[in-house]
Amino acid sequence: MASQIQDRLTTDQDLLLMQEGTMMRKVRTKFWKKLRFFRLQNDGMTVWHARQADGEAKPTFSISDVETIRKGHDSELLRNLIEEFPLEQGFTIVFHGRRPNLDLVADSAEEAQIWMRGLQLLVDLVASMDHQEQLDQAGWVREWFQRGDRNQDGRMSFSEAQRLLLLMNVEMDQDYALSLFQTANVSQSDTLDGEEFVQFYKALTKRTEVEQLFENFSSDGQKLTLLEFVDFLREEQKEKDHAPDLALEFIDRYEPSENGRLRHVLSKDGFLGYLCSKDGNIFNQDCLPVYQDMTQPLSHYYINSSHNTYLLRDQLCGQSSVEGYIRALKRGCRCVEVDVWDGPGGEPIVYHGHTLTSRILFKDVVATLAQYAFQLSDYPLILSLENHCTWEQQKTLAQHLTEILGEQLLSTTIDGLLMDKLPSPEQLRGKILVKGKKLSTIEDIEDIENIDEEEELENNQESELDADPYPVLDALLQSESQELTSRSKHIKKVVACPVSCLLICGHVLAQAPSTTPESYFLSDQDSTTILCPDLSALVVYLRTVPFCSFTHSKENYHIYDMSSFSESKARHLVKEAGNEFVQHNARQLCRVYPSALRTDSSNFHPQELWNAGCQMVAMNMQTAGSAMDICDGFFRQNGGSGYVLKPEFLCDIQSSFDPERPISLYQAKVLLVQVISGQRLPKVDSTKETSVVDPLVKVELFGVPEDTRQQETSYVENNGFNPYWGQTFCFRVQVPELVILRFVVKDYNWKSRNNFIGQYTLPWTCVKQGYRHISLLSRDGTSLHPASIFVYICMREDLEEEDES
Repeated sequence: MASQIQDRLTTDQDLLLMQEGTMMRKVRTKFWKKLRFFRLQNDGMTVWHARQADGEAKPTFSISDVETIRKGHDSELLRNLIEEFPLEQGFTIVFHGRRPNLDLVADSAEEAQIWMRGLQLLVDLVASMDHQEQLDQAGWVREWFQRGDRNQDGRMSFSEAQRLLLLMNVEMDQDYALSLFQTANVSQSDTLDGEEFVQFYKALTKRTEVEQLFENFSSDGQKLTLLEFVDFLREEQKEKDHAPDLALEFIDRYEPSENGRLRHVLSKDGFLGYLCSKDGNIFNQDCLPVYQDMTQPLSHYYINSSHNTYLLRDQLCGQSSVEGYIRALKRGCRCVEVDVWDGPGGEPIVYHGHTLTSRILFKDVVATLAQYAFQLSDYPLILSLENHCTWEQQKTLAQHLTEILGEQLLSTTIDGLLMDKLPSPEQLRGKILVKGKKLSTIEDIEDIENIDEEEELENNQESELDADPYPVLDALLQSESQELTSRSKHIKKVVACPVSCLLICGHVLAQAPSTTPESYFLSDQDSTTILCPDLSALVVYLRTVPFCSFTHSKENYHIYDMSSFSESKARHLVKEAGNEFVQHNARQLCRVYPSALRTDSSNFHPQELWNAGCQMVAMNMQTAGSAMDICDGFFRQNGGSGYVLKPEFLCDIQSSFDPERPISLYQAKVLLVQVISGQRLPKVDSTKETSVVDPLVKVELFGVPEDTRQQETSYVENNGFNPYWGQTFCFRVQVPELVILRFVVKDYNWKSRNNFIGQYTLPWTCVKQGYRHISLLSRDGTSLHPASIFVYICMREDLEEEDES
């Protein structure tokens, strides 16, 4: 692959011009636009920039970090600058993970096209590398040789080799390093040539632990016969009856020697190739495509959900952007949120109301959803509509949804069927569903008005911290609240709280100053009687209703009614009425959102709510951390469709399961995890050439409370290149169906908290047993290839439980 890139660098006209460099404007905001000189480096993998052509240059980005290239017309920022720059001269570089986009404007449309074509060519070449090509040792040898050859004379001195070791994140005894250098130096000169460096590199990358494993199953220590390899796959990798077929398949796929393939034997290199491949990965490859039954009601699935999707940063002053929706959808999100308010010129706007967050047009959000909704997953997308608009602008909302989304919008029941049960993801493929308020029948209104007063007062006493704090800014005067009370004819029961807000069934109702009666703020679960019929008609299966009690919901609500809960309210229900919550979620959908105190867009851990069967646990997807690692890792399965089937005991409306007091429906399991070694771990601070990490591994389990545990290895001093731990941990698991495993690698620091290096998270149901490699991901969820850890996994029945029974 490296040779392909090098060939193109010398023959492709666009890449040749990019290597000469181009002056372009780097655009961050409407007001920050600065000229910079950009140049593609000779390696074809990095782009550097400087203030001017002959200025001091520094790296801008690596091609491997780039996801795609967008035209200027597709850039939200550049469209806002259309009067200043023609869109044909602009383009956007979109990176993997949460790194902000890079918007550039060239002096001409032709120059922009050169960079767009050239960058996309390089991105496609890198993306076309399969796993085996990425592991190609020759490529890595060339890369390390170039980095170690400081004076670029094509040879490596011992001082350069010592520097190379530090670059590789390993601090080695000088005498041992010299012995490796001298062993490789067969020419007896003071430097290593290319071939000698290959031997030096092989000595550095020797996997002693893999060789020992190989020799345990090889009768001659040189190869694994077909039968020996079958034994290994059956006994250690737990492949059972599939072992004979897989042995032939893997030998044909990973044995580098043609003679070995013909003889059906596996060499050491072939064995290592298998262990480092996708077939030797801890994540079960059978769980990557859509493998679950997708024909069950929506309430039987966990749904990947986002909170305040439009925000790129915090909840108070953060930027609102359609990019938030694009990024969420590309992460597999299937429920996005839109807070919509009256905007100027009759156009509704989206922002976090009563804050300093920026505003974007609702119609731009809808257009973005129309373009990106089904690029990653064709299963239904739910649009959680938080409507704060007046009657007239609600009509505009309905018009935009209908005209822009067209056939994508679900506006009637499936095939005209009665709504006696929720439709399935399969039935709703390619459809966008609106979740929101819906005009109620007279009977429904009477049901809400007849809520038992004690239940209502109890709900009103729910922690004030759960209530949205921003409308409070508009309800400081009691007189305004009383005026709202007198002017709202449909609200029968109003209770004033100490902060001069109005509560209905425990949710805030406030009036914005100087507004008409139609623009009173209504929370997601409040009265729906001022609602525009055009907008109401677009809510089919997902009508939002207030939650009063599980008994009330069961007796008065339909299967298409759903309630939203703050994280603290939901946690309280899990602890106090876990079984009722499970039964409720087996029948109806529910959504859980972060506390309003999380103004920094932090996240709560979703596992506690998934344990109770809560389908839509909304995350601040712009914020990295362990909570998002759990969310991303869990939804990586089932084709990344955004829908994961819940365990059977969470789909039964008569289930006896209680997540706080679980009685195992099946036999408990014992999980053994041996953390063996690590490979090519990245530096925590790449700017310090001499810094070397002291890595340790933490193994975390998340599930029901008694299954949530963690253990960690000791740290290995000064070795991030090939650290060895060899430590084994044992976990007893009561409800394995709900367990999620997270492997975290950290850099030990006795002065402060250990620094994050990488992680990988996956559900118990997708774990492959045996000797497995775990490919590490960054804090943003992007690949840290070739960084990995090598582990042994074993799951077995709990024999102690058998003895007790």
